[in-house]
Amino acid sequence: MIDRFGEPAEVVHAGERLLPTPGPGEVRVRMRLSPIHNHDLAIVRGVYGYRPALPAVPGTEAVGTVDALGDGVQDLKQGQRVATAAAQSAWADYFLSPAAKLVPVPDALSDEAACQLLAMPLSALMLLEDMKLQSGQWIVQDAANGAVGKVLATLAAARGIGVVNLVRREAALADLAAAGIANGVATDTPGWQERAKAAAGGTPIVRAIDSIGGEAAGQVLSLLAENGELISFGSLTFKPLVINGGDLIFKQAVVRGFWGSKRLAATAPTELARMIGELARQVASGALKLPVGGVFGLADAAAAMTAAEQTGRAGKILLKGA
Repeated sequence: MIDRFGEPAEVVHAGERLLPTPGPGEVRVRMRLSPIHNHDLAIVRGVYGYRPALPAVPGTEAVGTVDALGDGVQDLKQGQRVATAAAQSAWADYFLSPAAKLVPVPDALSDEAACQLLAMPLSALMLLEDMKLQSGQWIVQDAANGAVGKVLATLAAARGIGVVNLVRREAALADLAAAGIANGVATDTPGWQERAKAAAGGTPIVRAIDSIGGEAAGQVLSLLAENGELISFGSLTFKPLVINGGDLIFKQAVVRGFWGSKRLAATAPTELARMIGELARQVASGALKLPVGGVFGLADAAAAMTAAEQTGRAGKILLKGA
């Protein structure tokens, strides 16, 4: 729970509340695993696109089992395994969700994969499809060793799209290589811009994705070809974008934002089912990996927050329910 906004390790604490009762069209889910995403940490800090009323239970994505059905819910049954990325209080033994926001989980997916399948991988897939790229074209992204970066690089490679994968530390290149991701470039060593351009083999880079903010936005913009597009996906630094006016003007570049929640709300159910199916198949086949960096009980939430913000961790930090 949080009673105030602030640094996650300082303000997140364990608490108790009454068992929630599902209303019409709602389902009570017994939470099994829930990941800690960067946007969850931003919500706890009070700097995300919305602020929950306090006191609040954070957590937006989880896998669990259906525990109780509200009136009118017909397509789900008790004990069924489901996942959601649209929860508002997932960091609890039990949480409520509209039935329409729950996705049945196939037996082929583990809890560890299912609990992190929807938010980051789905956002990466929607972003990739929205860029309307063709095989042989090139893009550049920073924070390439993050959850979204790895998924985007994997999905793009399967479509024949080249990706220059920027990381902030040379040590992170080994993490990319271990995940089978090529074209990694560390920005903490001299001459990285030339290495980034060389990675694309001289092919124009038509899209740039920034997930860091601050000066990193200008760095990826500097690699764009004329008439390219810079997409602000996230802000790990919570700093305003710092963009060179010359790059923007003389390249006639376009800058826009991408918010997965808005994109998801505008996605037809049939399209959503297609994309989730593609991701599930990629995970089940082993082509798409969703590693775990540690599992913590809800009582150890503060320690989990600290672990989630450690650089160089092996994968997502998960919270485990009852």
